[in-house]
Amino acid sequence: MTTRVIGTRDEWLKARLDLLNAEKELTRRSDAVAAQRQALPWVRVEKDYRFDTDQGPMVLRELFRGRSQLLVYHFMFGPDYKAGCISCSSIADGFNGIVPHLEHHDVAFTAVSRAPLPKLQAFRQRMGWSFPWACALAGDFNYDFNVSITEEQQRTGDSEYNYSRGHAMTQARLPPAVIASAAPAGVEPAAYVRERPGMSAFVLDSGVVYHTYSTYARGLDGLWGMYQWLDRAPRGRNEQGVWWRHHDRYGQVA
Repeated sequence: MTTRVIGTRDEWLKARLDLLNAEKELTRRSDAVAAQRQALPWVRVEKDYRFDTDQGPMVLRELFRGRSQLLVYHFMFGPDYKAGCISCSSIADGFNGIVPHLEHHDVAFTAVSRAPLPKLQAFRQRMGWSFPWACALAGDFNYDFNVSITEEQQRTGDSEYNYSRGHAMTQARLPPAVIASAAPAGVEPAAYVRERPGMSAFVLDSGVVYHTYSTYARGLDGLWGMYQWLDRAPRGRNEQGVWWRHHDRYGQVA
């Protein structure tokens, strides 16, 4: 919650110039981090991951669709879900507009989830989206990139997310925000948290696919357009708990 301050235009301008210096420093730091991100070593992808897509079965190499780079959004939509995660859905609301620009800059894009393809297609139609979305249900892709866990891993905490080892996630230990987020997805909270959000990047070089980058959790904030705008609004994020919904569910009784 921001504190309201009433001032003169001169006072505003002085404070704004101080902020401008901070914003410029943040931009320079962001540029430096981007360069560090792009300097990461490439790791050869050894497995022949397979996906169900609108065009039929594909392997990871085919998801590049003739381009040399591939960005994947790991969308939380498990086999038991009835709808996509509301947070992932809010992020995905911005995908339609950026995909044509990425594709014309030698970058392919796809979302990937473990829900069956017909379920993904139906939800995409409901939400008015058109971006590519692939099903990774029959394979290890989501598990190898640490965005899905098994029931056993959930019980024991023997899993990794955001580059640290996990904790047992029984329903009794789930925070209220997670339980609230599970309801719009139409799934039990325990099944809901067996899927996690993330983003991964790959490159295709001389016929070989390499993994170059993955990010998770708050690392996705920069992709969440809603929050980039709210951070510039007078009251900022101004939130307590989970307030957002699927964009076609605002105005309905919770």
